[in-house]
Amino acid sequence: MSKDDEVDRTIANRYPNEYLNSLDPTGLPPFKVELKVGCTIILLRNIAPKDGLCNDTRMMVVRCAPRIIEVLILTRGHFGKFAFIPRISLTPSSLDLPFRMTRRQFPVRLAYALTINKSQGQSVKFVGVDLRTPVFSHGQLYVVLSRCTSFDRVSVLLPNNELDSTTNVVYPEVLLLSVLYSLSVFLYDWDEKAMDLKEEEYDIYNTTMEK
Repeated sequence: MSKDDEVDRTIANRYPNEYLNSLDPTGLPPFKVELKVGCTIILLRNIAPKDGLCNDTRMMVVRCAPRIIEVLILTRGHFGKFAFIPRISLTPSSLDLPFRMTRRQFPVRLAYALTINKSQGQSVKFVGVDLRTPVFSHGQLYVVLSRCTSFDRVSVLLPNNELDSTTNVVYPEVLLLSVLYSLSVFLYDWDEKAMDLKEEEYDIYNTTMEK
């Protein structure tokens, strides 16, 4: 279901197709994508943002054809809409190889499980979180625990020696910057309102003097 082409033909004979097909660069779908009707997938490219087909959009496969997939969008904003995903030519942004590779494939991956970063912006009915390895960055724990519409439907898998706690990474400087930003916005809004009030008082004074 895909095709790999080397741009630099002078070294084409150095790398067999089996080796090229085994490559799995970040941001590229695998050489072989096995899909079935009803499976959950995630989009890897911005195809039609206005129609909800953006990077990281969750979808369900409705129908498969050799050159196109019909999907049902599962992401908020366009939930319940049907769309079509074509096969396109994809090139990895960075690849530590002496050639550039183009892979023609459906820009999707199976998405029954997602990383925390990939789950941002998603909203699902049930969430299972594997925290046997704690989060490693600021805000990740909040992101993953807030993906579900109800906390009663969140299940967390912890290490055997941890009963009801996990590590939460917090960067105080990030919180401080957030507070300072909120304060600056508040002061700006207050200053704008004060200026509007002064202009209103000035207009009232001028009207009174004219009378």
